[in-house]
Formats: sequence, C-alpha cells, structure tokens
Amino acid sequence: MATTTPNLTGKKVNVLVYSGNGTTVESVRHCLYSLRRLLAPHYAVIPVTADMLLHEPWTLTCACLVFPGGADMGYCRALNGAGNRRIEQFVKRGGAYLGFCAGGYYGCRRCEFEVGDKTLQVIGERELAFFPGTCRGGAFPGFVYHSEAGARAAEVKVAKDALRAGVVPEQFRCYYNGGGVFVDAAQYADRGVEVLASYTEEVNVDPGEGGAAAVVYCRVGEGAAILTSPHPEFAAVNLDKKNGGADYAKVVDALAADDTGRTDFLKACLVKLGLQVSQTTTTVPSLSSLHLSAQEPTDTANLVTLWDEHITKDGDKEVLKDENDTFRIERPGTWNLGELEASLPALSETPTATPTEGIVDYNAIVKRLVIHDDVPSSKLTPYFNHHAFYSHLRQYQGQSQEGASEFGSNLVYGEVVTSTNTILEKNPKLLRTLPTGFTATATTQVAGRGRGSNVWVSPAGALIFSTVLRHPMEKIQSAPVVFIQYLAAMAVVQGIKRYDEGYDAMPVKMKWPNDVYALDPEHPEKQQYSKICGILVNSHYCANEYISVVGIGVNATNASPTTSLTALAKRFLGPKAAPITLEKLLARILTTFEELYGRFLRTGFDREFEDQYYADWLHMHQVVTLEEAGGARARIQGITRDYGLLLAQELGWDDRPTGRVWQLQSDSNSFDFFRGLVRRKV
Repeated sequence: MATTTPNLTGKKVNVLVYSGNGTTVESVRHCLYSLRRLLAPHYAVIPVTADMLLHEPWTLTCACLVFPGGADMGYCRALNGAGNRRIEQFVKRGGAYLGFCAGGYYGCRRCEFEVGDKTLQVIGERELAFFPGTCRGGAFPGFVYHSEAGARAAEVKVAKDALRAGVVPEQFRCYYNGGGVFVDAAQYADRGVEVLASYTEEVNVDPGEGGAAAVVYCRVGEGAAILTSPHPEFAAVNLDKKNGGADYAKVVDALAADDTGRTDFLKACLVKLGLQVSQTTTTVPSLSSLHLSAQEPTDTANLVTLWDEHITKDGDKEVLKDENDTFRIERPGTWNLGELEASLPALSETPTATPTEGIVDYNAIVKRLVIHDDVPSSKLTPYFNHHAFYSHLRQYQGQSQEGASEFGSNLVYGEVVTSTNTILEKNPKLLRTLPTGFTATATTQVAGRGRGSNVWVSPAGALIFSTVLRHPMEKIQSAPVVFIQYLAAMAVVQGIKRYDEGYDAMPVKMKWPNDVYALDPEHPEKQQYSKICGILVNSHYCANEYISVVGIGVNATNASPTTSLTALAKRFLGPKAAPITLEKLLARILTTFEELYGRFLRTGFDREFEDQYYADWLHMHQVVTLEEAGGARARIQGITRDYGLLLAQELGWDDRPTGRVWQLQSDSNSFDFFRGLVRRKV
C-alpha cells in the first residue's frame, strides 16, 4: 500500500541564546531581555545548552543562533569539533548568527585578547571563522573578569548605508567591557564583510587599516553573521549603578541617555539578519492578580480550608509561602470591588498591564490570589469571560457519555502569569491539595516553559492552560502514566473537531509523542503541516499516587508565530463557521480530556483507544532513520499498547523488513519530522 509522508514546514520560530560553558548569567539575561522585547511575538527567544546544540534537532526551526558575552575559551571547550561544524552548516545553509563581545571573538578566524598580559592573554585560531580575520582586544584598557572596572559607554559611529531598516542613529553610546576590534575589516569587502559601526575614540590596540571596526556583518554561504565588540543588547535599566564607583554611575547615565539609539541600532542589525522585528518595542507586562473560582461556588472555600495549615498571618494579611512562589490570599470580605478594579489595566485590544522595566525576578514577586465565592465578573477579568466558560462547561458535561464533571470545575485564572505549569507544578503545598481536573489558565505568560529547547510562544490569542491529574498507584500497570501525554494530544485534536458544527473537517493531526500540527492554510496544496499546539507533562510520585500537571498551549486566534485555529477555520470551513473563543475551546478540550482519561482508567490503552489515536496520527508507515541504531532505516508501525513505545520495523535491501523491530521511549528520543530522523535525547 502506498503511503504519503506528511510534509512538516520548518518555520523558523526560535531564536536560541547559548547559555552553556563560558557564558555569564548576566550576559544571557541581557540577551533574553532585549531580544524578547524586539522579536515578540514572531519568535520564541530561549536559552540553550551545549548539549542541546550538539544533540537536539534545533537547526530547522531556528531563525538565529546568539552567542552572548563571557569567555569564548569556554565556548571552544564545549563546542569545538562537532558543535562548531553543526553551527557552521546551519549558517551556511541560510541561518543567522549573532555574537556579542565574547560571541564576536568566537565568530572570527583568530582571537587575540590582552596579548602580553600573562593573567588575561588569550591567543588562538577559532573554528567558525565567519569573519575571515582577527578580533583583537581589549579595545579599551582596564578589563577585569566579573567586574565593571573596565566598563564604559563607548561611542560608535554607524554605517547607515549598510543598515537601511527603519530609523538608524548616526552614532550612539553603547555598553562596552572587554570587546575587541575587527582588524582590517574594511579590507575584506570582497569576501562579504561590511562594517556596520566603528569606534569614534582611539582604541588601545592596532585596529589595522580602515578604522576601528566595532560591529561587522559577514556573508556566510546562504546565511550571515553579525559580530559585535560592544554590547548593544545591554539596556541601562538593567545596570545597577552601585556595582561600580562614581564613574560607573556616569556610564549608566550616559547609556540611558542613548537608549533609543541603542535599540534602533539593534533592531536594524536583526533586520539585516533577516529577522522580523516588532514595529514597537514589546513591553513586558507586570503580573496580575490570580482569580480562584469554581463551578459550585462553595468549592473555593473548601479548597482554601485545605491550605490553612500552610497559611501564615502577616498583620491583617494571609500569606502562603510555597517552594517557588509566595501567594497573598484574599478571601471574600477582605477585598472590595473598587480596590480590585483600580488594580486592573485599562481595557485595550490586546492584554496589557503596567509595563515592567528591566529584568525581573518573578519568583520574588508576591502573587495576589483572590478567592471568589461567585463567578468573577467581566469587569474583573475583561479578557476571560468566566460566565461563558462555566456555561459551556455545563453544556458539554451534560452531553458527556462518561459523566464528565471534574475537569475545569475548579479554575484559577490570571491575565498575566509567569507560567500556568510553574504555578501548579513548582508549588507542592498547593499541588498536593488540588483535586483532579483543577485547571490554571491565563491570557499571557511571561515565563512559559517547554520541553527541552522548545518553548511554546504564548502571545495574545493563544489558549494557555495546565490541568492536574491525580493518577492512582493501583492503576499504574493497567493504565501507565506515560499515556497521559497521548491522551492530552488526543483531547486537543478531538476537542477541536468537536468544537462546533463542521469542525470535524479541521485538518489537525498528532505528532509523536505529544505535539499537534495543522495543515498550513496558506499553502494547503503543498500538504505542509505547521505546529499549533505544544504539550508538557510533569509527573511526581506522592503518597501512593502520581500527580501529573499537563500544560497545553494552543494557537487559537493568534496567527504568530505559525498559524491559528481561526485561520484554519476561515480557510477550510468557510465564513459560516462558528468563531473560536478561548472560553468555549477550553471547556470543550477539558471535557474531552476528562472523558478520555476516565475511560483510560477503566480500560487502559485498549484497541479502541489505539484506533482513535491512529485516526489522527501523522506517522503511520513513515520511513525514518534511527540515529541511535547507526543510521538504520525503519518504517513506523505504531505504538505499543502497554507502555506507549514507538514501534519501528527495520528495513533492509530494497526497503524490505529484516524482522527486527525497535521500541523507542518518548522521554529519551525525539522525532525530527523534517528529516525523518529519530534521534537520541540528552
């Protein structure tokens, strides 16, 4: 029987920031802060380790690889050889590389740092060699590792002709601490090198001919690299004047005065690398209040009673301090409507809150948890209609053949939260008291979590939620915990297809083990699939049961960064299709999930479950390469019904079965669909 392998689009939605050996915590944080503000919601800007760069299938969804400040000898120790070959191939095939300071040295053919100073000297060839010459530093004297002693507001003149995107400054002052100059940069024009900015002050090393190049662009095969000596990703708001003497405070003030120029220059560099930059700098919203409600209003009081042993009094305030977060409990009668409304952001088309300036330690912020003895009003939660949600939930529960009644009946909602998964999974005092089906949802996440190097972007319009499952130990053999991720994916797909009349035609499918993909509505004739949903399941053994937190993010109405259910419905169902609302979709998926889970506890993953799973699966009979088996070819045959292992039948000459069958675990293998490759995870 002929089979068609699905064509998954490798849309480049990740900007990866190296955070491994050699980097400093501060440099990584500055990178994440500035790049997220300039690139959201088009990209997920996330940290990656050396192991991830060496072993995970990151190249086909990565738009840009970023190396921050630090010490590039650490980068060499971690990535010389296989890692650098992979990075070089990524760029040559059309990728982008952005190196700040140490990342700039690392991207050159040769590094010469503090030559003659036996305590600091670093001299040597570098493998990437995007810039075909030498980076020589420090450009200015006084550098000391892990210190602001050599920091300055270095002035650079911009080559505006080389940067044609938007408003570009003539010159600006930029944070500098230890970077070099790109020697003879102007002489390499015939090799694809352009000088984007030069130091205006006299430098401390020989810059070669053509001036002291501070930032260079290098054409590399079909891709490109930008290497910088200073730090245009360092925002003054994130620099503490107390970290240095009086001169350092003046440095910070000078940088603050030129922050607009710094931002415009960094934007122009990102555009030159082919990235889509937000028209306006994205502000990071402040965390909002959390609202606890229930389908049966008295249930919230019963739930809070279970927390009493963990709640402490602080004057007239009640505080629950957990391992990750601290919550201020506000019970009915301790707050008034006017006070709560005053704390809310002004209504607008997209959810916003008072912007947070600078890098924030979200764990240190006390979260305000408001307990409701009735359904919250739309004035309190303007971006989530609780009345509509509970109405849809009751409707779907009434239609349930499995008697669904728990999932979603207890709900905590926040307009802006760190991560729904973090709130539940990382706070064990709370988690151990929560019933099966307790759900946390949000409009915006500012610190979303993903599996491995994957972080699901959650811009406005995404459905973001996490649900608690208390899985009994006595079911561990007949209903293994590993299947929860499969049930979650099935719940998303079936929930979408049961959303409303005509939605059964929505072209959504499951990718092993737990992602959901959809046919690209812009090019359906190409049979290309794009990711629209990510699922993260974390399970912990506690008191004779497994407590699992299932995190789900679905592109519901937001077109970025891939596509959305709204776009799918418009393209494949027509103008008469019922519009997607987050409240209705959440209720539909939760009740579907509960029906699947309830039946699973009774029957395990039986033949009927298997048939349902394969009906919406992307993989059946796909031919893949097994990296762990030395590159053997195999044909996917399905999953095992006992432990959900991926079955792959080895193929020999002329793709005939050899008789050998591989069984692969989901937690130690990843499926690189773009290349038909099953590879080992680290």
